[in-house]
This record gives sequence, structure tokens and C-alpha cells, in this order.
Amino acid sequence: MDPLVLRLGLALAIGLLVGLERGWREREAPAGSRTAGIRTYGISGLLGGVMAALGEASQNTLMLPTGFIGFAAVFAWFKWQESAEEDSFSVTGVVVALLVFALGALAVSHRPTEAAAGGAALAGILASREMLHGLLRRLNWVEVRSALILAVMTAVVLPLLPAKPVDPWGAINPREIWIFTILLGAFSYLGYVLNRVAGPKRGLIYGTLAGALVSSTAMTLALARGEGNTRRRAGAACLAATVSILRVLAYASLVAPAIMALVLPSAVTAALVFALLGWLLIIRTPDGETAGAPDRNPLAPGVIVLSAVVYTAMSLLAVLSARYFGSESLPITAAVSGLADVDVAVLSMLRLQGGTVPAELLALAVLAAFLSNALFRMASAATIAPAGFSVPLAIVTLLALGAGLSVHLALPLLLPPN
Repeated sequence: MDPLVLRLGLALAIGLLVGLERGWREREAPAGSRTAGIRTYGISGLLGGVMAALGEASQNTLMLPTGFIGFAAVFAWFKWQESAEEDSFSVTGVVVALLVFALGALAVSHRPTEAAAGGAALAGILASREMLHGLLRRLNWVEVRSALILAVMTAVVLPLLPAKPVDPWGAINPREIWIFTILLGAFSYLGYVLNRVAGPKRGLIYGTLAGALVSSTAMTLALARGEGNTRRRAGAACLAATVSILRVLAYASLVAPAIMALVLPSAVTAALVFALLGWLLIIRTPDGETAGAPDRNPLAPGVIVLSAVVYTAMSLLAVLSARYFGSESLPITAAVSGLADVDVAVLSMLRLQGGTVPAELLALAVLAAFLSNALFRMASAATIAPAGFSVPLAIVTLLALGAGLSVHLALPLLLPPN
């Protein structure tokens, strides 16, 4: 079959898909009382495809723009007549028809995948009218502003930043630092929204678990300046620490199972203490103590900037440490590297397996990375959070690290000698 026929069929299908939603929404209207329905939108998509095909066949670059302008003028005139009759000011129908025409042309102009995706997205947006309008009614200005700030940070600022290090040591990568800043803001916003939608307890737990899968450090800092009861947020930060340990153990065990077997008892013990005490902090906090400030900005600029500066400083310190300490001080290097990113610190240690470095020393280095990262989260939170958050987090952190260290020291005494 001629590929052109298939592309014209796709153009028609896009129009019919959109027309199905439009026609269903106005299905109770008398025949002939609406400017466009399922047939008109289907034909509009096909017309766009035909105009694109004619312009391509005749090599006339004005064919498609002229057809688009003519179609827009005719459709807008009919829609104007309908709007005057109904005293309506909605322009959605006109914009939809123009987009259907353009997507039909795109389908024929050797962009079928993009055209199909655009048609599906358009139909989905139109079908979500009630949900979107309901969402707008529930949003306040603080939430809208925060969402716009995140969009600008991601879509406008991020592409402009250099993706390579800008310092002589290769430590300060502006794009990586900005991504960390975006994550911090996104987690703060996620926690704010989930707290409103799912309630203080469930929203806090859901948001923490989701955010900690990406970055427990960013999640902890977001919780440090979140809203709601400080003790409950400290418990959520402990859950983030649990997720961080288990996440690293999961992929590191695939890379170096022999080394991680030495780490597993201590790390799992610490994770269990974090999980148990964090859960108790959450569920034992009375509901009457969970009130927060609903109009507080979830993207506090000062906190986010401070966190980004601290993250940058720790990244630089980690690189300088790795350069000047050398392999004889692997635990120290891992500890300094773990201040900024425990994932990178652990993986960098595991790359040395199979060489001259003993497995026991590598295991100790991995534990040092876990230790320093937990202490860094604790100390960073203390700089920006009230005592109601930082003190419980510090107590649980020290208890978890102490339990893990005790297991690490006691394990050689419990195991039979080789």
C-alpha cells in the first residue's frame, strides 16, 4: 500500500479521535446546531494531510500555509456565528480545529509518530476538562507560583548551564548542582501537595519514600523546611535514610556481592533502627500537633540556595580528598566523598575490587561512606531546621550509626576463625 495512503489515514484518525471527544461532549445538541462534530474534525485532519501532500507533490511551499489560513478563516467565521447565537466566549473549538489541521499536515509530512502523539495528547487534554478545572479551583496562588518556578528552573535555566566542570579540579559541575537544586525544590513541593491531598501522615510517608529513591539528601533537606509537625517530619527523614541505605545495598550487591556481604549486617542493622524509630516518630505524634502554615512557600529560595552551596562545597571537598589522600586512606576518602553523594562514593570504592586493595578495607570504606552521608544529612538539617526536627533526627541517626558500628565490631568475635 502507498505510504501516502497510510499517512492520510493517520491524519483522518487524529481528527476522528479528537472529534470523538468533541462530539460526545455535545451529543445532546440538535443536529446542525454546532459548528463541528466528529465528522468535521475528522475531515479537518484529513484536509490538513491533503494540503501537505499537495504542497509536497507540486513543490509549492505556499500551498500548506495558504490552505491553513483559508481553513482558519472559514472555521473561525462559523464558530463566531455559533458563539454569537449562544453568547459564548470560548475559543477552544477554534484552537482545536486549527491544531487538528496542523497535526494532519504533520502526519503526511513524514512525522507520523509526533503527529500521533500530539493527537493523543490533545484528546487527553480535552477529555480532562472537568479534572483540570477542578484542580484549578483547589489550587491557591502559592502552589501555582511554586509550580511555575519549578518549570522555569527546569525548562529555561537548566539547558543554559554548562554540563562540564568549570573548576580546575573537575568538581563543580553547574548542571549537576542545578539538578540537585531542582530535585530539592521538587521534593519540597511534592511533600507540600501530598500533605494536602493525602493528609499529614500518609502524604508525608508517600512523598518521602518516592523522593528518597532519587536523593535522600535532597529529601531530608526538603523535610527540614517542610510544613507540619517537626517531630513527624524528622521521622520521615529517618525513613528517607532507610531508603537510602537499602537503595545503595541493592545495586551495590549486584556489582560486588563479596564485598557487600561484609557490609550487609552493619548496614541492615542501621537501616532497621532508622525505619523503626522513624515510624514510631510518625505514628506516635498526635494528630492535633500537625497543623502547618498552608500559605507557606514550599520553595523557600534561601533554603534551596543554601543547600546548593553546601552541596557544591562538599563536592569540591570530596574531589580534593580523593586526589590528595590516595588509596592508603580509602576510608577517609570514602567518608569525605560520601558527604556529597553516597552512591558515587560507594561505587568508586567498589571499582577497586579485584585489585591489590583487601576486601575488608573496601568494606570499611563503604561503611565510612554510609556514616559520613548520614552525619552530613543530620548536620545540614540542623543548619536550616528548628530543634524540634534536628534533635530527634540527630538522636535517631546516632542510635542507628551506633547500632551498625556495634554489629561491625562484634561480628569478627562471633564468627569462627578461618
